[in-house]
Amino acid sequence: MSDRPNIIFILPDQLRYDFLSCYDAPYITTPNIDALAEQGVVFGNAYSPHPVCVPARVSLITGMNAIKTGVLDNGQFLRPDYQQCGIHTWPELLNEAGYYTIATGKMHFYPWEKRLGFRRKIIAEDKLWGYIQDDYYHYLAAAGYTKTAFVDVPSYHKNDMALISPLPWEYTVDHYVGEQSAQWIEQYEGDQPFAMMVGFPGPHSPYDPAPEYATFDPNDMPEPVPAVAEDVALMRPKQRPRSESPQKSWYAPRRSAPPTRDTYMLQRAYYAGLVKQIDHEVGRILQALEKTGRLDNTVILFSTDHGDYLGDHGLGGKASYYDAACHIPLIVRHPGLNSSMVSQELVTLNDVTATILALAGCSVPSYMDSIPLPGFGLAGERKQERILGCLRNGWMLFDGQWKLVKYAGGGSHLFNVQDDPTEQHNLAQDPGAAAVYQRLDAELTVEIMRSMDEAFTERRLYTFSYSSSPDFGRVGWERTYPMPWQEIYGD
Repeated sequence: MSDRPNIIFILPDQLRYDFLSCYDAPYITTPNIDALAEQGVVFGNAYSPHPVCVPARVSLITGMNAIKTGVLDNGQFLRPDYQQCGIHTWPELLNEAGYYTIATGKMHFYPWEKRLGFRRKIIAEDKLWGYIQDDYYHYLAAAGYTKTAFVDVPSYHKNDMALISPLPWEYTVDHYVGEQSAQWIEQYEGDQPFAMMVGFPGPHSPYDPAPEYATFDPNDMPEPVPAVAEDVALMRPKQRPRSESPQKSWYAPRRSAPPTRDTYMLQRAYYAGLVKQIDHEVGRILQALEKTGRLDNTVILFSTDHGDYLGDHGLGGKASYYDAACHIPLIVRHPGLNSSMVSQELVTLNDVTATILALAGCSVPSYMDSIPLPGFGLAGERKQERILGCLRNGWMLFDGQWKLVKYAGGGSHLFNVQDDPTEQHNLAQDPGAAAVYQRLDAELTVEIMRSMDEAFTERRLYTFSYSSSPDFGRVGWERTYPMPWQEIYGD
């Protein structure tokens, strides 16, 4: 057995922290996810700085914030020559350190079959990308099923993407991902330690639990947080005019009226069913580790890319800095810990990247914004005073109590989340909070300007003037492009 731990990073898609019993949810039990917490650290103040699928995942794999990656929405992706820029993904760095790296499930790469350093991928992509011919597509086709069957179910449209899955449980996507992950662990016979990323496509919409898991009563679900209409309106960007309306997605629900409270409560019940399914699959992965004698030499990190409104503030989806979208679960099971610990340190999803590297004995490159999570004695640990969040439509600066958000349409939110956890009282225009607003606004400006400067490193010619360079003065001199990060900042 290697003296370095195996590492498994489990990332469900769009999972709210308050739908896990280890985060005190009273309406659901998640015993297998709780088992991670029983021998690990539960982070109660964890946030996704980029609460949209692709920005969150690109920042995770590079350790850089979304301004520096240039990926601020789902329509953007990491530049294909990132290695020439001196950037390496965490799987690439672990490969160099002697790990075997594998990804199972949803990664949301463009193109979808790209590995970005993973030596192997078993692919089951986003449930709403029904035409991707990934491994799951072929698994279903062999049994006579399709990835797009849910869109033909009337209740999918009636209930705004909430339905009981038309697929049997053993053919649902999260079961496929869990089973493939567990089987790989059981069959792995390599001498190298391994690092595995498990991307569950659920509980992202469609909210489609198998019949065995569609057992939650909507009346037992928590009520959605009320909407403050004028605050929600501040989030809307000023759109550029378009020559024609955008094409509707193939999966867009066809409904005659907007969602109601009953719609959201049903969504929540089916969402809970999906969470319960994922908990089962986490248990299957734990069984595989125990069966192969690896459980006591494996660190397991569990988190998500962002949350889901499920009707909070009258909204669906994510892509803002309301807590429902950006406050996330983050659990680290470490075999060196004998009990459960709860940390209220301010941490981010991006810190998973530096933690994985530090666990593997790798140094964290200087271009990364990620820092190791506290509590494990890892090199580079330090207290985080604030979180910078950035998306195409908004920026956030959060210090653990005060959250300032500035949106692309010019509106601002300022919430004291300790006094106002459901974010009902926007203090951005309150004279009594003016000093706080000004302080956070200045700190946000500093962080944005730093990231903007570092985001253009590949275009920089020098940090000193070429005016005294004979080489620059000769005919035919060409600049280095892209300029590797290390040539400017070192490593």
